[in-house]
Amino acid sequence: MAHAYTPGLRVTESAVIRKRRILPIQGQVMVKAGQKVVASDVVARAELPGKVHTVNIVNKLSIEARETKRFMKKKETELVRKDEVIAENDPLLKWFKTRVTSPIDGTIESVSDVTGQVLLREPPKPLNLLAYIDGTVAEVIEREGVVVESQAAFVQGIFGIGGETHGIIETVAKTPDQDLKPGDINLEHAGKILIGGAHASMPVIRRAIEVKAAGIVIGGIHDKDLREILGKDLGVAITGTEQIGITLIITEGFGSIPMARKTFELLVGKRGRKASCSGATQIRAGVIRPEIVIPADAGGAAAAAEGEREGMKPGTPVRIIREPMFGRLGAVKSLPSELTKIPTESHVRILVVQFPDGSEATIPRANVETIES
Repeated sequence: MAHAYTPGLRVTESAVIRKRRILPIQGQVMVKAGQKVVASDVVARAELPGKVHTVNIVNKLSIEARETKRFMKKKETELVRKDEVIAENDPLLKWFKTRVTSPIDGTIESVSDVTGQVLLREPPKPLNLLAYIDGTVAEVIEREGVVVESQAAFVQGIFGIGGETHGIIETVAKTPDQDLKPGDINLEHAGKILIGGAHASMPVIRRAIEVKAAGIVIGGIHDKDLREILGKDLGVAITGTEQIGITLIITEGFGSIPMARKTFELLVGKRGRKASCSGATQIRAGVIRPEIVIPADAGGAAAAAEGEREGMKPGTPVRIIREPMFGRLGAVKSLPSELTKIPTESHVRILVVQFPDGSEATIPRANVETIES
């Protein structure tokens, strides 16, 4: 039987999910291997160096650079307060005295007799790394972070924006093809992850931000609304750092596209459960997908650990990811092994996809992704 391997979205009721939580710089790990954690727990902590400010003592006091240290009132490593005197001259006439004050609260980093400049550094900024998901610390990486493991339902989207968040899942749409309206969202949705249907317009997203919802999971969104949310055209870089007040996850594509029934039913079935989600997306090398992780209840059925990805084969559910049939769902009917000439005159490997209405299409394998279960 023919097989093919292609990137795919995972939609699964139960799997063992492992998340590496790594600090951007070395710091201190706050938990131990085997310890139970929840999404909001701090698992590691570091201090980011404060911003450096330069003060030109030579110019301000009209002295030579080699005299800088002689006129300093504060030494290297000493703490200073904003507007505190750090250097002053000593003229014969008092009214010619000049004082140099600190522009910040911080520390004297260095004093140079070569340049006549003083470097001051703001206090370090604490960086707390959260567990992100409820689970168990499976591994501790000394001074860097941890690996958190959780048995959970897992859903990947096709695109997302906004950072990591967590909240209770709340169903807003009654069917996977329902377009959300602003009136569907109310104050009771504060802090919750809202499950929609086919489409969320800009007024809907604004309403969700207004009530302080944690996230929205929806089938599709129009690209003009996405540009309005971001205030710019989306580039090819990674998303996930946007400060828009909510995490948005699109499961199907751009436009009004009904959420895949399997995805919708899985999420609806988890209503009232705590979930974690992230809008981080990268579509170039090192693909990152937006995701929803719903930890299993205590005593839930055991899940198999993630193993090697199974090859695509007849019957595998797929989604088309390029025009002219972008977003359509179907299943692999056959995987011809020979190279086939396509309209661009390239010779590529193709597959035959059968859609729910019984129609078929021949498509380059690079134009689909599997929907893994």
